[in-house]
Amino acid sequence: MLRKDNLPLGIILGVLTPVIAFFLYYVFFVLMPRHISLSEFFMMLSDNKQMQPKLISICLLLNGVVFYLCTRVRRDVTAKGIFLVTMLYAILIILLKILHG
Repeated sequence: MLRKDNLPLGIILGVLTPVIAFFLYYVFFVLMPRHISLSEFFMMLSDNKQMQPKLISICLLLNGVVFYLCTRVRRDVTAKGIFLVTMLYAILIILLKILHG
């Protein structure tokens, strides 16, 4: 499946890549220096509404890397799926910014 150039693969990559980036962010910037549990980190995020769009934006950076790699190896349809999901995340970020100031 990873060798194919298809839209569902791009959508899956577009959704999973920011999730992986979120856990990498948690491990390297929250868990290791501060020793905060994942549930405590989720509570911090639910209390701090202004941090949510910022964290989503940081996690989307990895989507850009995956998109770039897909275009380099000519997996253009897969890259379209990644781009589609990235735009949906961008709409979510805009809505969160509007709702939470």
